[in-house]
Amino acid sequence: MEIFDFAKQIFDAQPFTQLLGADLLEASPDGVVVALDLAPHHLQQHGIVHGGVLSTMADIALAFAGGLAMGSDAVTSEFKINYIRPAKGNGLIAKAQAIGVTKRQALVRSEIFCGETLCCAAQGTILKV
Repeated sequence: MEIFDFAKQIFDAQPFTQLLGADLLEASPDGVVVALDLAPHHLQQHGIVHGGVLSTMADIALAFAGGLAMGSDAVTSEFKINYIRPAKGNGLIAKAQAIGVTKRQALVRSEIFCGETLCCAAQGTILKV
């Protein structure tokens, strides 16, 4: 089984990811790309994407990129997110790449875009399960 097919199978088996509506577009040991078509339930009262949606997209991308880089199941140990600009548009794209990998953990960075606009950046530690 190819790595994308393997990752997609795991991605699609996650109930919360499916509830959110996220989709895995790319997956390799070099990183991942996760997409989300925005709907009214993803927004807060000002019509911009809720910070919880942005942080969830970061967490999903970080964990998948870290797990693929380590070649194992993985969970997020911690992450930090910086909200840069409000996210307002039709969809989000989260891109993540491991920048440091050991046998037990990966340090991963992620950027989340709304259209062409960089909305937030995150960095996290992903642990091998």
